[in-house]
Amino acid sequence: MMGWSVMRTQVLLPLVIALTATLFVAGSAAGTATVIRGDAKAGEAIYSRCVACHSLAQDRTGPRHCGVIGRRAGSVSGFGYSDAMKRSKLVWNVKTLDRFIQNPMRTVPGTAMGYAGIADQQERADLIAYLAQANSSAVCRP
Repeated sequence: MMGWSVMRTQVLLPLVIALTATLFVAGSAAGTATVIRGDAKAGEAIYSRCVACHSLAQDRTGPRHCGVIGRRAGSVSGFGYSDAMKRSKLVWNVKTLDRFIQNPMRTVPGTAMGYAGIADQQERADLIAYLAQANSSAVCRP
């Protein structure tokens, strides 16, 4: 039987994020917000850009993405993170993933992730929706 902590982290949190799959992106100087709904299917295609270094279930050059939503950055046991990532104190959620995916090196100066980022807000929302949905898939279940 699955414990509450495991169920909350691996099932409920990603499910809530996948169902809403919404990013609130900072708007103009007036303080408005733009709501962008992510499409997990489109995000799966965008994820193909990540597979050179990442996988859902296994560590590669980059850490695995199963369980990324709700996980503290730099915390996958046995993965060789940069000191910058280990010290970042980020917890991966829609907001922090959006910011990091947009510009990893600005978000975590000194990160080993040498990727320029994804400038397009819709593509980031789609990718995050995919990661949230994939987390409750058979690939990511223990």
